[in-house]
Amino acid sequence: MRPAERLNGLGTTIFAEMSALAVATGSVNLGQGFPDRDGPDSLLEDAIAAIRAGANQYPPGRGVPALRQAIADHQKRFYDLSYDPDTQVLVTTGATEAIAAALLAFVEPGDEVIALEPYYDSYAAGIAFAGGRRVPVTLRAPSYRLDLDELRAAVTPRTKVLLINSPHNPTGTVLDDEELRGIRDVAVEHDLVVITDEVYEHLVYDGTHRPLATYEGMADRTVSISSAGKTFAVTGWKIGWVTGSPDVVTAVTTAKQFLTFTSGAPFQPAIANALALGNDYYDALRADLQSRRDLLATGLTDLGFEVHLPAATYFITTDIRPLGHTDGIDFCRMLPQKAGVVAIPHQVFYDNPEPGRPLVRWAFCKQPEVLQEALARLQKL
Repeated sequence: MRPAERLNGLGTTIFAEMSALAVATGSVNLGQGFPDRDGPDSLLEDAIAAIRAGANQYPPGRGVPALRQAIADHQKRFYDLSYDPDTQVLVTTGATEAIAAALLAFVEPGDEVIALEPYYDSYAAGIAFAGGRRVPVTLRAPSYRLDLDELRAAVTPRTKVLLINSPHNPTGTVLDDEELRGIRDVAVEHDLVVITDEVYEHLVYDGTHRPLATYEGMADRTVSISSAGKTFAVTGWKIGWVTGSPDVVTAVTTAKQFLTFTSGAPFQPAIANALALGNDYYDALRADLQSRRDLLATGLTDLGFEVHLPAATYFITTDIRPLGHTDGIDFCRMLPQKAGVVAIPHQVFYDNPEPGRPLVRWAFCKQPEVLQEALARLQKL
């Protein structure tokens, strides 16, 4: 098997292809999930001030003390989770590095990692880097709820890690209390490590995000991961973090130090200040993105798509079969030429592409006028 196949490179290939098509055709790009606006002015000014003050050399390997303290304060403020910033917090080069380091820390060659499918493509790559075997448990349209019986059936004597993403990309599902308790029960019964990707924690419009680490029996076995990119609209800064028990954080740090060692020196103090912003910032962020979600969802529904309204994240999933199409890759390759819009086919997020074949993902983290332009162009279909 070629390296690209082992790493499940189709998702990355399609993203690159769609981005190139967007440029070549002048299309509105609703493919990749990055906003077309910068974060709060105070955040940007704090980073500039840090650069000018000389914060341009290697920061401490675990992250600057101010940011580690701010992350600990954030976890206490929002979830009543108490962490020692010196031993239970690690700053990483985005959540992607945190996920890779956690998998390298806890997965040995031949170990099995259960992941919720469809999944972010770096999960497959991270598991492959560690020599593990990914075992999907599929969230199926249109509800995308977790089948706990299927989760239990997926566990074997070789299972080592549960990789849980909630709020979930690309479906927008937020796991509820029953699902989270079910995951907890499986993890405790089989003595599994749980890696939780929570980067969309503040982008929840319906329901409530609750970290798995808050459940009884999970504090010492959970690697909690989040980042600043989505919350503060600075996806290019790549500032993420890990929280957990001292043993968990030390294990992840051991792997992380040989990936990037450290990064983002002037961005770290800026993110530390931003995490302390008042509830008005977080409330306004959610309200703004929810209005964009609703704008795009209504427009796509009016155009004939079957819309699966997400409870969270940046993304809307649609079924294209009501428009007479059955294959998402073919549809997305046709879309830039026919309508001047780019989207992402769901099947690139699956091991078995069939459940995702008629599904297409659209990013709504764009300015309202951009979304309206995309909808106007889609009328050509």
